[in-house]
Amino acid sequence: MREIVLDTETTGFEPTEGHRIVEIGAVELFNHVPTGRIYHQYINPERPMPPEAFQVHGLGDDFLRDKPKFAQIAREFLDFIGPDARLVIHNAAFDMKFLNAELGWAGLSVLPADRALDTLTMARRKFPGSPATLDALCRRFGVDNSGREKHGALLDSEILAEVYLELIGGRQPDFVLSASAGESTAAQTTQDWRPRPRSVALPSRLTEAEAQAHAAFIERLGAQAIWGRFG
Repeated sequence: MREIVLDTETTGFEPTEGHRIVEIGAVELFNHVPTGRIYHQYINPERPMPPEAFQVHGLGDDFLRDKPKFAQIAREFLDFIGPDARLVIHNAAFDMKFLNAELGWAGLSVLPADRALDTLTMARRKFPGSPATLDALCRRFGVDNSGREKHGALLDSEILAEVYLELIGGRQPDFVLSASAGESTAAQTTQDWRPRPRSVALPSRLTEAEAQAHAAFIERLGAQAIWGRFG
């Protein structure tokens, strides 16, 4: 199964207000394993970069001026993602509306909404009530995001690939790639996949004070309390 973990950077929040894509980054996975193939492109948005967007992305007008316009790279981008690979995106609705706006302006067919798998929705379902930003998920799963001083599409897609693999149960050693064709040589297929225990347990997030307070609370409940009888 081929998947593309994808991120875009833009000049603003709404393409209907004239905002454009300034960067695309994408990472290819095959059977949940990175293949090493990536796509990365800076794009001339054909409009000034707002100061607030510059603060977030660090991309200015001078840097973007000589970069290709989206219409010039659209075919190359579509060739990379292919006709049917699933698109793994954090807050997919945002990136998809920009990609489809740009594709429409270039006179090309838009991407079906059902091609996108939203990791933001996945995280909110898996951890209800907890922060589900990419940075928050990096902290939860121990993914190194120390290089993320500015939002960058390729770096964010590489980080998201690691987060996505944790969301679906972690990297599976039974999935390996052949050096030639990028096909899985494992006997186990994605349909046979089962989650396995972690080889190293995650560290406790309880502080010493919290643990002591919990122990004192259980003690006050008495020996007949269910927590006292079953630990």
